[in-house]
Amino acid sequence: MENNRKIRLITFTAMFAVLCYVTFAYAKIDIPTAGGKSTAIHLANAVVVLAGWFLGPVYGGLAGGIGLSLADLMDPRYITSAPKTFLMKFLIGFIAGWLAHKLKLAEKTDNKAVIGTAALCALAALGFNVIFDPIIGYLYKRFLLGLSPELTAILQSWAAFSTAINAAMCLVVSVLLYLALHKSFVRIFPR
Repeated sequence: MENNRKIRLITFTAMFAVLCYVTFAYAKIDIPTAGGKSTAIHLANAVVVLAGWFLGPVYGGLAGGIGLSLADLMDPRYITSAPKTFLMKFLIGFIAGWLAHKLKLAEKTDNKAVIGTAALCALAALGFNVIFDPIIGYLYKRFLLGLSPELTAILQSWAAFSTAINAAMCLVVSVLLYLALHKSFVRIFPR
């Protein structure tokens, strides 16, 4: 029985990684920035949060990290961001999944409790991203990629803006999707 659960976890991790990839690669709004780079408005982080809730912190984090770093690797505008993307998306999924486990999100049955707990978990994970993505992004671009301080500051100001917009949209979308899907998913992964 444990082998079946492990196979399902690996299968759903791959599925969520593909969903993350597709959501970013094909359903984003690119915003060109300085130096031939881009930032994007997208809902892929909502999929990462869902992966964390449904698969747990490690598998959810891996799904987000793998799916979105692959999306970066396949697009020349984002290719240099892939290592940072893997770290940040893994942490979004990990935080969402860890907090959902601690707050027993899967055990909630009342819609009001489900919405409140899911919103709190999403807010923590996406809020972490809003705060730390610009910081990690600045350090990554400035010191690992060697960009000038001026260009790095410009790129990060645009990225911080899009990260905040993404977080607000993804919070709402992830809670609504969880509300629609959680009863079916609990049957696949009983607690």
